[in-house]
Amino acid sequence: MRSSSVQARRLRSSRPSRHGQQRGVAIISALLVVALSAIIVSGLLWRQQVQVRRIENQRLLAQAQWISRSALDWTRLILRSEADTSPNVTYLGGVWGVPIARTRLSDFLGQIGDVRAQQGASTYLSGSIEDAQAKFNLRNLVSTPTPGLLIINVQEIASFQRLLTLLGLDASLAKTVALQLRAGLAQSATRFQTQSTTAAANTTPGAMQAAIAQGGGTGGGNFTDDPGLADADSNAPVAPLQMINVESLLDVPGFSPEAVEKLRPFVMVLPTTTSVNMNTATAEVIAATVPGMSLSQAQTLVARRETVFFHDVGNVQLALTGAGVKVDAIDPNQMDVTTKYFLIHGRVQHERAEVDRTTLLYRDPATHTTRIVYVRDQL
Repeated sequence: MRSSSVQARRLRSSRPSRHGQQRGVAIISALLVVALSAIIVSGLLWRQQVQVRRIENQRLLAQAQWISRSALDWTRLILRSEADTSPNVTYLGGVWGVPIARTRLSDFLGQIGDVRAQQGASTYLSGSIEDAQAKFNLRNLVSTPTPGLLIINVQEIASFQRLLTLLGLDASLAKTVALQLRAGLAQSATRFQTQSTTAAANTTPGAMQAAIAQGGGTGGGNFTDDPGLADADSNAPVAPLQMINVESLLDVPGFSPEAVEKLRPFVMVLPTTTSVNMNTATAEVIAATVPGMSLSQAQTLVARRETVFFHDVGNVQLALTGAGVKVDAIDPNQMDVTTKYFLIHGRVQHERAEVDRTTLLYRDPATHTTRIVYVRDQL
């Protein structure tokens, strides 16, 4: 009897107490709560850090964009002053043709005596100005002698065909591009634009009718609605998009990405028809613009142009005659020695933010003022 009671006491003493079990559960629960709290707090801190970083990036990007805008204003000032000194000539030896290498912003501010020059120690600028009329303007393929009338220019198509042949591409694509361009313009408000709206507004009705009878615009009277390719899709329910850049050629049947890359250095899409600046154009563009001119003759002309630039179209014609080209077949309206459209390439690096921007500027030859046509950021 006594032994059984002793054994029972031993069994009770060997079992864990209920109080000890509750204490262990409380400790584990506390550890879980602490761990969960640490996870929640660390997540909140991480999200807060990401949000702060995002706000900093937005601030740096906004500052970089404002710096880029200031650099653009400075570029516009250069182009305006260039027009004041040389109003009728645009050549590669001008101040606008000098590119800016990667330079610290504080160096610019220090040169003008700005007391806050050190604030730009972590900001770098680089860029260049490109003559947009040094390239072949695809907009020339379709002329607008009167608002709302879109006419294909055979002479410009022939020039584009010569350029495609020089680059080893299919020359028949020129007609396809012209039809695609006209179809896109027909669905856009720009079909009512002319090369000079102000001049059209000040023209008398009799003079306007005479201009239309002669063909108007670039290329004299060499306009036709039948360039040799059937325009069966002119009334299609889905109209092609308007061409706005070189990449738009990818929408034209027959163009591959490789062909577009070949054309990129030599073609451009501008809002209005323009002439080719013979002071800045490449040899390929000159050979394509001038009928009967070979690439070697154009290269000789470019080499001669490096020493003495052309002051007017008459100088260009004399140089072409000296190069052995018959000037009788040349349309002087296709050539010029001054430029209205410029491409501004600029890059701003402000700490972690970078802005790579391309801007098309129009410089009014009458008032020497500049207007921004479009701004595109490179991604």
